[in-house]
Amino acid sequence: MTDRPAVQETISISDVGDLGTARLAARSMSTAIGFDERAVEEITLVVSELATNLVKHAKDGILRLRRAEEDGRTGIQIDSEDQGPGITNVEEAIADDFSTSGSLGCGLGTVNRLMDEFDVASRAGAGTSIVCKRWLRLDVPPTLACPLVFGVATRPYPLMSVNGDTFVIQQWGESALVGVIDGLGHGQLAYRAAQAARQYVERHFDQSLDEIFRGVARTCRATRGVVMGLARFDWGRATLTFASVGNVEARVFGSPEPMNFVYPRGVLGLNARRPVVTQHR
Repeated sequence: MTDRPAVQETISISDVGDLGTARLAARSMSTAIGFDERAVEEITLVVSELATNLVKHAKDGILRLRRAEEDGRTGIQIDSEDQGPGITNVEEAIADDFSTSGSLGCGLGTVNRLMDEFDVASRAGAGTSIVCKRWLRLDVPPTLACPLVFGVATRPYPLMSVNGDTFVIQQWGESALVGVIDGLGHGQLAYRAAQAARQYVERHFDQSLDEIFRGVARTCRATRGVVMGLARFDWGRATLTFASVGNVEARVFGSPEPMNFVYPRGVLGLNARRPVVTQHR
């Protein structure tokens, strides 16, 4: 009879001596769930960051790690809870450039980038609750060849050395995610915003479009912000799924039926509304 790996573990965090225990638990559980070596290291970094924040800012807190099952997916959920002073400005704390006392990595921005889902609830004087999830990425070999050809044309604004516009093309299995991203304005600041969004999308391309937009909005809070349109092609199911925020327009030529897309106003990272995700055949 063999011991089965724990499906849930609770760790009390009160001083730096508890950090090693938290890292070991994260490494052990994520390995048992089936994450590859790189993902295990990233999940361990997330737990280390959250535990370090509890020691530095809350003094006492609890980390809970558990196996997550949802909509046919398997992964790990990490909860961080404390009764500390709370986070005065949650948006600022998530921004990658912000750290209140030299914490490991780039604070909660690191957690946002490395986890697929991330939520924070905090109130001054009433503590902070963080819930984040990372899902296994299954390498499913395609049975149908890709019937699509992708092409891109882009250039920087005149006299600018960098481009504030960028694109994403990610293909896996029998689907592909393509998108356009426009950083507000021109030059270095627009480029920085667009690249931050692109990197997030490329890391999380297999998540739902709604979750990707939420993650990009969090990631771009430290930037000028971006507008973005994403389309997921699934030739196995013969579907096209589309979502956008801001002044991004998509057109479909040659379809026997008209495809109506919704374009909510807003800027991801500033004042974006939730995108309207539509699916078409």
